[in-house]
Amino acid sequence: MSPAQEGSSGNGSSKSVGHQDNILVGKIASPFGVRGWTKVVSFTEPGTGLLEYSGWSLRLGGKTKTVQVEQGREHGKFLVVKFRDIDDRDQVALFTNAEIEVSRDQFPEAEAGSYYWADLIGLRVITVKGTDLGIVESLFETGANDVMVVQGDRERLVPWIMPDVVTVVDLEAGRLTVDWDPDF
Repeated sequence: MSPAQEGSSGNGSSKSVGHQDNILVGKIASPFGVRGWTKVVSFTEPGTGLLEYSGWSLRLGGKTKTVQVEQGREHGKFLVVKFRDIDDRDQVALFTNAEIEVSRDQFPEAEAGSYYWADLIGLRVITVKGTDLGIVESLFETGANDVMVVQGDRERLVPWIMPDVVTVVDLEAGRLTVDWDPDF
């Protein structure tokens, strides 16, 4: 999961601002076979990058379990993964729909002008004229550029285009400035 040049990519997402302890990097989809393998949806770029992280925390229903990946590989649009000490379909089925998080300290520092999505979520968005648009709820890829979903008095989709639209990112202050019409 590496930060994109001059962008927001990295695809790690989270609900808190700044440098949180764990970063959301994927989700358990469903069991795969009968020997404890599971399908995994990776949020990293490239998708196989998820396999480079150790000590996955699986979060489901307010509970968290740390697991170690024993084996993993790409399988179509998914990864298939075998966890250490989980050897049958029924055991791994208990983790279906669990979110996969990894410790923040496993990530390299983002290069100047690049940001992990997890660091942008929760930031306050202000226009260059001082209008408060709300909070970055999430981001998504469109192919041309990433888009921020900003939740305020209403939902706004603001493209992540530096420096034309996103003019200032101030992680310490918890805000970013955009050159964006609030009526759009």
